[in-house]
Amino acid sequence: MPPLLESFVVAFIPLFVAIDPIGLVALFMGMAPNATREHRQRQGLLALVTAFGVAIGFIFLGQMVFRALGISVADFQIAGGLILLGLAARDLLGLEKEGGADDRDFGVVPLGMPLIAGPALLTALLILVETVGVGVTIAALVVNLLLVEIGFRYARRIEGLMGKQGLSGMSKLIALLLAAIAVSLIRRGLQAA
Repeated sequence: MPPLLESFVVAFIPLFVAIDPIGLVALFMGMAPNATREHRQRQGLLALVTAFGVAIGFIFLGQMVFRALGISVADFQIAGGLILLGLAARDLLGLEKEGGADDRDFGVVPLGMPLIAGPALLTALLILVETVGVGVTIAALVVNLLLVEIGFRYARRIEGLMGKQGLSGMSKLIALLLAAIAVSLIRRGLQAA
């Protein structure tokens, strides 16, 4: 295998695992299940732009910001976990504003950050920049985000198969999974601290 392709694969795989495009499609389908197709596609695109911007910023400024603020990766995991836990609790307990399920904005938070560009991705990016370089890391990031976009684009077809009751149940299940992801991030952060 040519060295450049090998470096790309070395970068692609951990980013694929950190982003989890397949899991993100399920999360995307559970968020604002009654929203219009246009609104959800707009939120999906906003999430991808947000994640890309955060990731690129983190590639170039992450270590410097962490050092300047005295923040560790463990601190970052705990903070991301607490944010996700709050969002999941709001959804599980039904604390959304009236009518919010139809038009809620979820593109920037929680989908773009911290679900796509979360602690796992940002940590992987810092490590990959050191091992395979900035260019290969950014290329692997872009390919992974394109896979997420493809999943978001065809999510509506999957919704058609599930129906309204199925989506409502999935929405609550997704909130429960978000809570579990949040607890996992907090636990890993505490173990690393």
